[in-house]
Amino acid sequence: QVQLVESGGGLVQAGGSLRLSCLASGRTFSSYAVGWFRQAPGKEREFVAAITGGGSRSVYVDSVKGRCTISRDNAKNTVYLQMNSLKPEDTAVYYCAADPRPVNIGATMGTYWGQGTQVTVSS
Repeated sequence: QVQLVESGGGLVQAGGSLRLSCLASGRTFSSYAVGWFRQAPGKEREFVAAITGGGSRSVYVDSVKGRCTISRDNAKNTVYLQMNSLKPEDTAVYYCAADPRPVNIGATMGTYWGQGTQVTVSS
């Protein structure tokens, strides 16, 4: 079992940056693919980005390509989402998800979920 705790959310002006962190429990973290999803009020949860267990491959939703970078430090059991040039439409609760299939990255991934961290972008 993996437990995930997100942090790093907050209020930022449009054009600003935030770095989200997802800290995982467990000793086999590198065996898990990890992704970030978000859910805005009144909308369905949306896939944002994901990275394979070893960190060699990542994927992004089109709306964040060029603005966000997902990375991981397996020695620290942490996955990061660096978000730049933030827009008001990025406002959402951001969740990280871990999948025991280390190369399963994409919108259908996710066995374990964190509680989320709020990101609010003001215009």
